[in-house]
Order: sequence, then structure tokens, then C-alpha cells
Amino acid sequence: MGTSTSQRTAGSTADEVCCPSDLTAPLARPEAEALARVLKAVADPARLQLLALLTARDGGEVCACDLTEALSLSQPTVSHHLKVLTESGLITREQRGTWAWFTIVPERLAHLSRVFQAT
Repeated sequence: MGTSTSQRTAGSTADEVCCPSDLTAPLARPEAEALARVLKAVADPARLQLLALLTARDGGEVCACDLTEALSLSQPTVSHHLKVLTESGLITREQRGTWAWFTIVPERLAHLSRVFQAT
């Protein structure tokens, strides 16, 4: 489902602009720091599970209410992990009434995948 520009911007970071396309050339410090922030976001088992749940869901969208049971984690813990992923630009958040819906950003996952592909 659609996400408004303000919501997408709120979850956007400089990483979207400055991350390298691969690791076949030396990285400038700002590029390395931006890439490290994204890698740090996915370097957690719960966050990897969340990304997998979102990616596997038709449409890549899940209500936060469905995630605590799926991960066997408390709501505050799941919220923290969702916030980290949102701030990294890998997912977006849309408020619908009392529930938050999270959507995968496929371009960001594809970009992350390309970083490690040899050219």
C-alpha cells in the first residue's frame, strides 16, 4: 500500500543517496559509515526475521499487531526493532487508525544485496 512522502521522508536517511553500489572500489569514509549503519540494522536475528516476514507477505506489508506473536517477542522489543529498520530505510511505516503497518522497501533490499555482489 502507498506511503505518503512525509512518512517515507521520516524513515529516509542519507544512506539512500551515498551508499556504494558494490565493494569493488575503495570507500570514502561517509559511504562506509552510511553502509555500516544499514548493515548494523540487519545484523540482528529479530530484524532479519522481521525482514523475512515482510518479504514473504504478499504485498510486503504487515500490521505491527501480527508481529509480536510471530517473533515470540514483547511488543516494546518488536517496536524497537521496527524503528531501527524504518530509520535505516529498509521498511516504511504507515499509521492506520490505532495500528501501524510496515512495508518492505524492495529497492533498499536489492541495493543491499548488490553491495556484496562481485562485478
